[in-house]
Amino acid sequence: MAIHAGEPTTAARGLGQEEPPDTGATAAPDAEERHKLTAVQGLAALSLDAMASVAYGPESIVLVLAAAGAYGMGFTLPVTLAIAALLAVLVASYRQVIAAFPDGGGSYAVAKRHLGRRTSLVAAASLVLDYVLNVAVSVTAGVAALTSAFPGLHGERVWICLGVLVLVTAVNLRGVVDSAKAFLVPTAVFVGSILAMVTVGLFRDGPVSTASAAGHASVLGEGATTVGALLLLKAFAAGCSALTGVEAVANAVPSFRAPAARRAQRTEVALGALLGVMLIGLSILIGRFHLQPVEGVTVLAQLADASFGHNAAFYVVQFATMVLLALAANTSFAGLPVLMSLLARDNHLPHLFALKADRQVHRHGVLALAVVSAALLVFSGGDTNTLVPLFAIGVFVGFTICQVGMVRHWYGERPAGWHGKALLNGFGALLTGVSAVVVTATKFTEGAWLIVLALPLLVLAFEKIHSAYAEIGERLELGSVPQVPRRSRSLVVVPVSGLSKLTCQALTAARSLGDDVLAVTVTHPAPEDRATAEALRRDWELWNPGVELVELSSQARSLGRPVSAYVRELGQTHPDAHVTVLIPETEPARLWQRLLQNQRGSVVAHAVRRDTDAVICRLRFRITAGSRR
Repeated sequence: MAIHAGEPTTAARGLGQEEPPDTGATAAPDAEERHKLTAVQGLAALSLDAMASVAYGPESIVLVLAAAGAYGMGFTLPVTLAIAALLAVLVASYRQVIAAFPDGGGSYAVAKRHLGRRTSLVAAASLVLDYVLNVAVSVTAGVAALTSAFPGLHGERVWICLGVLVLVTAVNLRGVVDSAKAFLVPTAVFVGSILAMVTVGLFRDGPVSTASAAGHASVLGEGATTVGALLLLKAFAAGCSALTGVEAVANAVPSFRAPAARRAQRTEVALGALLGVMLIGLSILIGRFHLQPVEGVTVLAQLADASFGHNAAFYVVQFATMVLLALAANTSFAGLPVLMSLLARDNHLPHLFALKADRQVHRHGVLALAVVSAALLVFSGGDTNTLVPLFAIGVFVGFTICQVGMVRHWYGERPAGWHGKALLNGFGALLTGVSAVVVTATKFTEGAWLIVLALPLLVLAFEKIHSAYAEIGERLELGSVPQVPRRSRSLVVVPVSGLSKLTCQALTAARSLGDDVLAVTVTHPAPEDRATAEALRRDWELWNPGVELVELSSQARSLGRPVSAYVRELGQTHPDAHVTVLIPETEPARLWQRLLQNQRGSVVAHAVRRDTDAVICRLRFRITAGSRR
């Protein structure tokens, strides 16, 4: 049922243990809307990645330009303005993407419609990799800020990273609205502190304090009097790491309350405006205070020191940055499960990723992201520098594909003013394409080759899953009218090992299911086993349930193989009969008591499923808790 190539959503409901119950035509939509985002909540749930990037975006620019000395530092603001211009292009583009593709998916949805399936899978793969890496980078960066303040915790950073990951995962399993509410205050504190720092700094004639940088070696180069185009290009590409997360809103449009597209557009514009103001403001302060990058102290910390002084406000900025960096992983938890659900509906991922829990949570997507991210955290040892070279490549690939797809969109639709819109998207595609090439080239030997290798492998995995669904759908003749159902003779086989109430329940159920019922028991030639078999045969004859008891001899003391061999023989001797194996099992009242069971039912079910085409039914007899008599 769950493999219908044309109607995966309906098929997914066939597995519907996680779908919310239908409580009425009027109540259900209201209940569903309560678990979706407003524009403000969307800003908190989907912007953490982009907002937190101001902590390392300007620093990435400064560290590249520092190689050209003080003269190179003078280009910080022009490079930032170029990034801000690209940000404006991206925001305008994704605002149009939201309107044109209200079902979400961002780059994947655009490419699927306008650039073909294979290109859309490249976009999806790039987004998946970027989302996973964002979780690992965000968590390790946040924990790095913590261990910088408390060096004694450095040796436990992996466990701290995993603890933060568990916290973020647990919050997201409660629903996207709950995650937005939980992260609204940290987001507001961070944005407020950065804007306050910029405002106060603009009124300073010079830095109030340089205590944070005191005693640290400068990384500023000396003697340079010119800045080459390649250096500026590297600085631009490095600073573009601040643009990661801009696409998250377009990917998660279905998470917003109605009208979803309009709310998502407002969120996208607000995100772009706040991010642009903070990036430009911080760059102005860098030039105003003639900041020099030093080892062991972040640029943001030096700016807070220069604007506020080394006081409580300085520590508020540091603490807010630490918290937001650690929680920036929430952007991935909000966006990736929605993207995975779209891939699942298109048969490129298992259909279970399209299922929703009762709080509109794509639970399987959340858990899959958590597991892969945990593996990355352990692999990297909780070290941010190990992961950063892999970061941001995927998002630029997605940006470029999306922009090219929107150019094709405008060319095909040709609404009023489409030339200007297509030109804007084309210019954006050029900028992001160049950035993708530069970032990949400059970081290739540092680990970026892993992303270059992982992208095609992930696309091949999507293709393999799609072909598997297509093959199964073809075997089931999905999409065609099946033959009229007809009645066939039914044989029900019931494995038994003794007489009990469970045996009676199993035979009663079997006689209601089939025309003929056969009870089978596996015997062994050992003397102690022969006595047990003879006792069962004698008791069976006295009980006389009206069902034949067939003894299957097993020399090797195996249980599953004799039953599966007998079922296979039945299928051969009765080719027109429908064979069902009904396996009776007890279900203890308490979970720990299941460890006391012999698991015979599972052994038989596995053997029958492996060796035959028979239908397997497992009859569970619940043992309720009660007082002993």
